[in-house]
Amino acid sequence: MRFAALETSTEWCSVALSLDGEIVAAERRAGHRHSELALPMLEELFKKTDTSPEILNAIAFGAGPGSFTGLRVACGLAQGLALPRGLPVIGIPTLEALAEECGADRVVACLDARMREVYYAALEKAGGRWREVVPTQCVAPEHAPLPPGDGWVGCGGGFAAFPGFLRNKIRSMNPEIHPSAFAVARLAAPRLAAGEGVDAAAAAPLYVRDKVALTSQELAAR
Repeated sequence: MRFAALETSTEWCSVALSLDGEIVAAERRAGHRHSELALPMLEELFKKTDTSPEILNAIAFGAGPGSFTGLRVACGLAQGLALPRGLPVIGIPTLEALAEECGADRVVACLDARMREVYYAALEKAGGRWREVVPTQCVAPEHAPLPPGDGWVGCGGGFAAFPGFLRNKIRSMNPEIHPSAFAVARLAAPRLAAGEGVDAAAAAPLYVRDKVALTSQELAAR
C-alpha cells in the first residue's frame, strides 16, 4: 500500500508518504500558510523518495477537530489528489493522531478550541487501536467529564492554553506534542488495508463545533 497523508488541523503543516510500510514525513510551523505549503512539501517528499503521485493507492488526512480552515485545507487537498486518480480517501480523527504521537497507552488529547473551550478526548490503546473512553467533544475546561481511573498522560496545545486542565487526573503532560501526518499515516495504514477508505467525494472534515465566534451575550455570561 502506497499513500500520502496530510495533517493541517493546527499551526503545523505536516505531510507524509507511506510506501509499503515505510513512512517519510516533513512538517513545519505554518501559521495560516497551510494551503501554500502543503503541496510543495509533498512534492519534496516525492522527489526525496524518487516517486510521483501516480504510484499512490489512497490518500489519508487529519479530519479534525481543529482549525476550521486547516481542516478544509487537508480535506480539499486530499480530494484534489484522489478524485482525478479514482483513489479512496480516509479521514483520521485529529485527537487520535495526537494520542498516537504521544506514545502512551492512556492519553488525554486536548487542543485549544479558542472561545474558552477545548477539543478533548480520553483515549486508550488496546490491540493496536485507539478506543475513546471519553468521546471527542468541544467543552469548557471546567465542564469536561473526568476520564476514569489513573495513569493518564496529557498532550496537546490545550494544556498550554489551560495548564490546570484535569490536573488531578493527569500523571504527566506535554503541551508541545501536536498531531502529525506521520501519526495519521500510521493509523491509516491498517484501515486502508482493511478497505475502510471512502470515495473522495464523500470525504468531510470533523468539525465537532459549528460556530467560530461567541456572541456578545455569550461573552458577557462567561
